[in-house]
Amino acid sequence: MTHTTMALRATGITKNFGPVKALRGVELELHRGRVTALMGENGAGKSTLLKILNGDFKPDTGQLLIDGRPVDFSDPSDARAAGLRVIAQEPEIIEAVSVAENIFVGNLGSLRFSRNALIRRTREELTRWGFDRVLRAETIGSELSPAQRQIVEIMRAVVSRPQIICFDEPTSSLGDEEVALLFALIRQLQADGIAVAYVSHRMAEIFQLADTITVLRDGAFVGTKEVAETTHDELVRMMVGRDLDQFFHRDPAPLGETVLALEAVGNQHVSGIDIEVRAGEVVGIAGLVGAGRSELMKTIAGDFPITEGRISISGKQVAIKQPSDSIRAGIGFAPEERKAEALLLQRSVRDNAALVVLKSLSRWIFVNSRAEKALAQDYITRLRIRTPSAEQLVGNLSGGNQQKVVLARWLATKPKLLLLDEPTRGIDVGAKSEIYAIIDELAHQGVAVLVVSSELPEVLGISDRIYVMAEGRISGELPRAAATEERILALAMNEEVSA
Repeated sequence: MTHTTMALRATGITKNFGPVKALRGVELELHRGRVTALMGENGAGKSTLLKILNGDFKPDTGQLLIDGRPVDFSDPSDARAAGLRVIAQEPEIIEAVSVAENIFVGNLGSLRFSRNALIRRTREELTRWGFDRVLRAETIGSELSPAQRQIVEIMRAVVSRPQIICFDEPTSSLGDEEVALLFALIRQLQADGIAVAYVSHRMAEIFQLADTITVLRDGAFVGTKEVAETTHDELVRMMVGRDLDQFFHRDPAPLGETVLALEAVGNQHVSGIDIEVRAGEVVGIAGLVGAGRSELMKTIAGDFPITEGRISISGKQVAIKQPSDSIRAGIGFAPEERKAEALLLQRSVRDNAALVVLKSLSRWIFVNSRAEKALAQDYITRLRIRTPSAEQLVGNLSGGNQQKVVLARWLATKPKLLLLDEPTRGIDVGAKSEIYAIIDELAHQGVAVLVVSSELPEVLGISDRIYVMAEGRISGELPRAAATEERILALAMNEEVSA
């Protein structure tokens, strides 16, 4: 390691919540001008450690030092005063006020409450960091997209000129353009001598951005590696404690009838779509952002009615004008934005799992609560959902376990066809392998599975065939044996692919 100044050191950090040992002797060093990735599976202790750095929690034992001096944070204001900011994964936005007011909340006094000065300063900051292309100072909080909300959270931190800044899954809701701007911002922070901690499940981001990687597992410190001296496989072993040589391994299932057939399907989002998925087959949909992949899935699921072409299920043409039509046709749909579009976060695992099949669990207007609980418990066991009970709020589960709850809901309907849009987004490597195993098991049970994924190794690993989309159309089809990342990217950019 080249000689740098240590900005922060956490040593021997322990945190217990009753009998649960969330952190056990954790070590972390952040150096000025360097990016340190903090990695580990969901439940490894990353969020707890960030909350300690932010002053939300006090450690039971251990010590935090900033610039070599011990610090003791009682709340986040203490952390901010010490020059440390943590950018949360879930932005806190004041809906009724502007972007400018959201960014400078808590610092309005320095601008003497002048709206013109506030707007002018915000525009300057957005321009400085390149976000003026995707965000306006005057926009009201309620009108912001998920990506814009995340940018506001990032700007709120950087305008205070911290010396230490921690990012918690900052790209989970960002598109390609915003991600590129964020990476440019982080590199500028490095150049300015800021110490950066970066939490992400995306390996490609880690190897692109980080200088060092600290790994946690089950609340304990595993080790720190220089990025230049480690590999993807070594990090996976550190995170999960085992090799994942067959991470994407699938044994193709026997194929049955054609379950889904789209013939020249089109609407305002997609055009001329011809695809087929057979029973026991896992078919991938690849393409660049904006290619129309999610829109195609929502068209099949009934969110976007078709205006041309036809959809057939098991050889019978069906009219899918709304989601209830697709459910009756035997289609289950797990959307990309599971928190916003699939889950009732303030309801229990039981409520979420039984949501679509409540009618079958009811007599007249009364739900058979015993049957509902038995159904939820069955899928908790079958899918290995890690939850204290069926009554746990879904919002309190990890991303991987939330995704399993979404799958449980649709498996309870005994679907012929399962649509999975980015099923492992924001999920750690261990949970990913479990999702892959569930997909493989469903295929062997004769379910037809259609999967959208932006991760090329993933779509290559789990698919029997791959359709590639570009500009709302199918630009090509590749059998498993002929599919490569290069061929997929060429089709995604509408280039000719050699045989």
